[in-house]
Amino acid sequence: MDAILGNADLWGEAIGNTLILFLAGGAIALVLGFIVGAMRVSPVPIARGVGTVYVNIIRNTPLTLVFFFFVFGYPKLDLPALPQIVLPIIAIGIYTATYVAEVLRAGINTVPVGQAEAARAIGLPFGKVMALIVLPQAFRSVLPPMMSVFIALLKNTTIAAGFSIKDLAALRATVADSGDRPGTMLEILLWVAVVFVILVLGLSWVQNRMEKKWKVAR
Repeated sequence: MDAILGNADLWGEAIGNTLILFLAGGAIALVLGFIVGAMRVSPVPIARGVGTVYVNIIRNTPLTLVFFFFVFGYPKLDLPALPQIVLPIIAIGIYTATYVAEVLRAGINTVPVGQAEAARAIGLPFGKVMALIVLPQAFRSVLPPMMSVFIALLKNTTIAAGFSIKDLAALRATVADSGDRPGTMLEILLWVAVVFVILVLGLSWVQNRMEKKWKVAR
């Protein structure tokens, strides 16, 4: 336990940064993914085209390159400076949004077409049809794959370590740079793995609770 107790301040910072990346990036991915998913099934050809182009370009680009563009490319554009952790959050959020959109699109396709047609027949616009009828049902049906996307997002936060973010993946190097800190490289890496296992198990528990709750609601 010396590897943890002797580096409590570094562990606190690393876990905090990892959770910030996960929660803030997940919020961006969820909101943007819902928008793009709705665009992908929109009756407007331009909206469908924009959604398709966005998904195909971003999803087929390695996440490391997306990080590289935002972390090193954004400052070259003479735009307002942002805090160091914000750019990786934007990068991982924009990237994960493509998977959220595709999972949601698959869920939308499971909702009977007649329900959307009936809603349009009584005068509801496309936005309200999606928000009130289609998306709530679709989200329930795609909860397991959606949670898998967010588990992948949690593990993808480790890439931020390569861009000077002191998250869990960077903890080994941070301990080494801090001087006489207890714990070998192997010990630190094993404890990092344990922390990620605990976080993933927590997400799985949330998923099970949500599935049970919404199963009764049906």
